[in-house]
Amino acid sequence: MERTGNADNKRHGSAASVSLSKNLSVPFRGHISGGLCPGKKLLLVGVVDPKPERFYVALTCGVGSERPPLDVAVEVCVRFRDRQVQRRACVGGVWGSCQSDTPFFPFIRGLPFRMEIHCEQSRLRFFIDGEKLFDFAHRVTCLPEIDTLWVRGSLTLNKLA
Repeated sequence: MERTGNADNKRHGSAASVSLSKNLSVPFRGHISGGLCPGKKLLLVGVVDPKPERFYVALTCGVGSERPPLDVAVEVCVRFRDRQVQRRACVGGVWGSCQSDTPFFPFIRGLPFRMEIHCEQSRLRFFIDGEKLFDFAHRVTCLPEIDTLWVRGSLTLNKLA
């Protein structure tokens, strides 16, 4: 299934076009039509597993194989044992330093959440249940090449848009 908005809506910050299979099973990999651009938003709605260890959300350049490709615009790792939301990027196969500062830990075992990723000119902004969690400055600067969403780990996906 492909979810699309018209060009006028995209200029005003509507949800991104994401090609999805009807099966949102995890691990999940989906194509972002046209890649990222300022104003584009991604929505992920899911439920944390009752006994989670961690889960990952990544935006990459190209679909790669079973592993993410050389350029990973952002990889977010939600770790439950130490209640951290870590993020990092990989450019040309070289991983950058990991960031983990957040004002709160929003994920609760067994409960649903809504993650929004807003692409801006210089950064990605991550919101959980309407509250800003963190900003992540672009390391991969050719935004249209960021065209794949990966999700894996201790969660169930209910909706992507």
